[in-house]
Amino acid sequence: MWLILAVPNRVLASEESGSAAVLAVHQIQSDVRAERLASFLNSHKSVLAEDAGHFVSEADRLNLDWKLVAAIAGVESTFGKFVPAYSYNAWGWGIFTGKSDGVHFADWKDGITKVSEGLRYNYLDKGATTIEAIGHVYAASPAWSWKVNFFLEKIENYTPSKPQLLEVEI
Repeated sequence: MWLILAVPNRVLASEESGSAAVLAVHQIQSDVRAERLASFLNSHKSVLAEDAGHFVSEADRLNLDWKLVAAIAGVESTFGKFVPAYSYNAWGWGIFTGKSDGVHFADWKDGITKVSEGLRYNYLDKGATTIEAIGHVYAASPAWSWKVNFFLEKIENYTPSKPQLLEVEI
């Protein structure tokens, strides 16, 4: 006999107080964001899904919107599906720097890190603090910022269509 149970991904409880509780709450929030992003990317059959936690941790480290670098990958490469061979460049990064196929990264995590740092240090820290302002420098297309905002909203509002199921033999 098989019993199928619907269970939440994670059940967490905390009786801590003070700064330790704040840290615990932040960690829970990070986990939820990474899980939501991984689920969203998986729903698009993206090779980036397994690195969802890295998107979130780099965004937290650099004080970026946790959805931004993934949303840009959605616009530039359909979440990593269409990239120059062996480039791990889902962001169209460096496409107009003289290299015909843009910058190459060591792996997806390296790409996430370098693009996140580039956005922080070369755009936000230099005054491009909106998607529209970033888009004027980042992309040739005037529709780029609209498309990035589209994916930011899709990721933000994403909920999996059905609960995770566990099969248990009784």
